Amino acid sequence: MKQKTVAAVGAAETTEMGKIPNMSVIQLHADAALNAMADCGLKPSDIDGVATAGISPTELAYYLGITPTYADGTSVGGCSFMLHVRHAAAAINEGLAKTILITHGESGRSRVGAGGFRGGGGTSSLPGQFEAPYGPVGPPSMFTIPVLRYLKVRGYTVEDLANVAVIQREWAALNPRASMKDPISVADVLNARMIAYPFTLLMCCLVTDGGGAIILTSAERAKDFPQKPVYILGTGESVETPMVSQMEDFTSSKAFRVSGKKAFEEAGIKHGDVDHLMIYDAFAHLPLYGLEDLGFCRPGEAAGFINDRNTAIGGKLPLNTNGGGLSYMHSGMYGMYAMQESIRQLRGIAPAQVPDAKISISHGVGGMFGASGTIVWSNEAP
Repeated sequence: MKQKTVAAVGAAETTEMGKIPNMSVIQLHADAALNAMADCGLKPSDIDGVATAGISPTELAYYLGITPTYADGTSVGGCSFMLHVRHAAAAINEGLAKTILITHGESGRSRVGAGGFRGGGGTSSLPGQFEAPYGPVGPPSMFTIPVLRYLKVRGYTVEDLANVAVIQREWAALNPRASMKDPISVADVLNARMIAYPFTLLMCCLVTDGGGAIILTSAERAKDFPQKPVYILGTGESVETPMVSQMEDFTSSKAFRVSGKKAFEEAGIKHGDVDHLMIYDAFAHLPLYGLEDLGFCRPGEAAGFINDRNTAIGGKLPLNTNGGGLSYMHSGMYGMYAMQESIRQLRGIAPAQVPDAKISISHGVGGMFGASGTIVWSNEAP
């Protein structure tokens, strides 16, 4: 797509976050959607495009009373919403719709109207046939397959993983909406309950309830809305394999590399142009992979880059400034929350605001390195 032809004019999360036992999944989608509409002064009748994952766009449109001319139900895990943004931008440029609503809602903790774990796919799926018989139980045990190889080849330690969680907790402490704000040390992370080696509890994502929504429209119309527009500068997406055991290389995500490269090329930027970065962090290893696969660090340098506090408060590349999936929020599919923070930063309204941030990247993962989506955002008008 052409740079800055589409902008986010509405963005909001659910009214409550964390533990919401009185709301079902569809209610969380609706709450986030209505908050995003209020953010930009729109009504359901003003929306002519919908995109969502977890529920169907049919259910979403019906529940909100929207009659769309564009609907996207792409579902590839937690980065689905990055792909929705990419597809919606293309649809707006093609005239398929003028105003597209993208929603997320998940009762990850309270499980009100929630389904089962989507990553398994059932016994007849490829993971069901060729990985499940060997005993993995959910993401913590499946991500250990590439991570143990990654640590060995890169020369990283378990302490390096722990430090990712420690620094992100520092960001979370500045965020009133964060689920976990108390400071933690590397020792705290290492001594937390073991989940699946090398992951202790504090290296694993939160399990929460909540949601978010984004409204996109053309850059020409964006100036007519009350909030500061945040323009789409570049996008990328890719998929690799539904089975983590079949990754081309356990030390690098091909989906990350392809998606990131495409987004950078489309945006026409260099790494030094990036002021703010959100890397999906369901587990503590993902920021390390992301920094390397997106090209911010050479292979083997990401742990040192974080240990030197380059991604911390006051660092040269602020990373996961909301606290991330480890400390802020993780209802199951985190990609929406990463984009919400990118948009807040570029609007200048984030709780832990990065001074003079002009370009932010939201980078997501789906499944066990199965998919990826990358969005480059800018707050400078075309």
